[in-house]
Amino acid sequence: MASNSPKTLRCAIYTRKSTEHGLELEFNSLDAQREACEAYIKSQASQGWKALPQLYDDPAFSGGNLERPALKRLLADIEAHRVDVVVVYKIDRLTRSLADFAKLVEAFDARSISFVAVTQQFNTTTSMGRLTLNVLLSFAQFERELSSERVRDKIAASRAKGKWTGGNVPFGYKTHDKKLVIHEPEAETIQFIFKRYLELGSFEPLVLDLDAKGIRSRVKKSKGSDTHVASRFTYGPLAYLLNNRIYVGQVSHKGKWHPGEHTPIIDAKLFDAVQMRLSANKVIRKNRRSESGALLMGKLFDDRDNRMSPSYSTKKGVRYRFYVSAALLRGRKAAAGSLSRISAMELEATVLQAVRMECGRPDPIVTPDAELIEIHVERVVVSKNAITIVFPPQLGLRALTIPWVNAASGTTSPKYRAKDNSEADPVLVHAIARAHARIKDLEGGRFDTVEALAASAKAHSKMLRQELRLAFLAPDILTAMLQGDQPAGLTLTAMLPTLPLSWAAQRRAIGLSSSRHSQIELCGM
Repeated sequence: MASNSPKTLRCAIYTRKSTEHGLELEFNSLDAQREACEAYIKSQASQGWKALPQLYDDPAFSGGNLERPALKRLLADIEAHRVDVVVVYKIDRLTRSLADFAKLVEAFDARSISFVAVTQQFNTTTSMGRLTLNVLLSFAQFERELSSERVRDKIAASRAKGKWTGGNVPFGYKTHDKKLVIHEPEAETIQFIFKRYLELGSFEPLVLDLDAKGIRSRVKKSKGSDTHVASRFTYGPLAYLLNNRIYVGQVSHKGKWHPGEHTPIIDAKLFDAVQMRLSANKVIRKNRRSESGALLMGKLFDDRDNRMSPSYSTKKGVRYRFYVSAALLRGRKAAAGSLSRISAMELEATVLQAVRMECGRPDPIVTPDAELIEIHVERVVVSKNAITIVFPPQLGLRALTIPWVNAASGTTSPKYRAKDNSEADPVLVHAIARAHARIKDLEGGRFDTVEALAASAKAHSKMLRQELRLAFLAPDILTAMLQGDQPAGLTLTAMLPTLPLSWAAQRRAIGLSSSRHSQIELCGM
């Protein structure tokens, strides 16, 4: 005689609670949800329903996303065909997002999984049932978003009244009864740093002074170990500390500062004096970059986040500029990046060429060099194998990486090529046109000297003199460049530093065959 018993349906019970409140109780919300689901499954025993022993509980997890460990285990078991029915107390226990629910329904349908909310009876196999479900989910999502808005409004109102609403406790303070109170040892360090900055006048001597005195930041647990270490003060944290208005008794919310309830560590007079010095130093750094010709001053770093400072050496009366890692200058060679020293002229020419192309597509932008770097470059990182240019966020450009290419001399130099040699290099063509225009300015008497022209263009006179040589290219070389017929690898960066004035020497330096262009030369003569 054939058995009429129904097929066993394995029922997985999923429970969730948004907060930790009440979880410490012997019988908490998760237990209540599971008990109700188990009772419902028993009522369906005649249909073959049977509760699985596995617990799929997510305590203190939001229903606004799917990043929950128990839910992930449930989906994995569904994928492995270990579950037939998913049972929850209410629909919002599974999710409070319509978009996430659509993903879950798609996963359930792919494995023919039934879904039941024991306190909200509906049939998802009918259009009316799905409509009811979407309405319920819409209200669940609305409730979650309303709760989030209430929390945000409460935080904004609390900050406006000067209350501390949580987050990382600032150096110099600790929390007591949900309020900021002064931590005396750290507060003394804060006061010393503010006064010492005014005495020394800049970050570099301040960092060295704090290092020499053994002054460190707050002791923190080291990542990946149980050891606790105090970090050295560096430029970034010091700049943040000296600009932080929390030390004069204020709290911030979305860029606005409000009088706070906590006691200030720094008096307003000292704080304002430090802000004036910081602002003055910004102007000095900008002017120094323009006057010295060190276009990347303040924006250049090695691949271990050490700032690279301009330096120079003199040989046979010729001055050669470099950028040197700050770690090397401080005698910490081991802390320097993979490239601790780099030629300034070659690096600057490469960065300028790359930025003009990337920021000015399809046509390179025409802006004085110093202004171009100031506006369009946020950070440049050099390593042994590449240069990475980081653009300001408002430009909407991804960081640009330029690889190094081994030169014949055995050294390395950067090469940036916007196009292959089947077309004219727009950066090169633009530079040639600009050189001719500047020669006309000199010949027409608009500028008396190259130095005056360089000052007007906000460019270094030495680099400008090199660029002016492009106005005296041999006719055959000029034709080749305009037609995109120059030798492979010839870019503005590679050509400028060594371009001679003699046409014959130009051909030898650039690698153009004299026989190939003899007819053009004769016509040009």
